[in-house]
Amino acid sequence: MARRRISSKIASEIASDRMSKLFELSKDAAKNGDDKRAIRYVSIARRIGQKTRTPIPDDVRFCKGCGMPLSIEADCRVRIGDGRVKITCLKCGTIKRMPYTREQRE
Repeated sequence: MARRRISSKIASEIASDRMSKLFELSKDAAKNGDDKRAIRYVSIARRIGQKTRTPIPDDVRFCKGCGMPLSIEADCRVRIGDGRVKITCLKCGTIKRMPYTREQRE
C-alpha cells in the first residue's frame, strides 16, 4: 500500500509549529543554565526548517556561530552605530550586523 503524501503547505504549518515550540524550549533551557540542551533544540529547529523550506521567524534570535539562543539580558551585547545594529554573542564572540537606515530616514 502506498504512503499518502501531505502537501507542502500543511508540512510548512506543522514545521512552523514545531519550530516555535523548540525555540521556546531552547530559551527555557538557556535560562536554566543548560547550554548544551538549548543548542541542541536550536539545531533541531533549524534542521526542520531546512527540510521543509520553512523560514525561521524574525522574532527568534540565535547565534549562528555557536547556536545559542540570544537574550538581551544575559547572552548578547547590542550596540547601535554607523547605521547598523551590532549584536555580539558573549559566548563565542560572533558579531551579527543588521542595517537600520530605513528607521533613520523616518
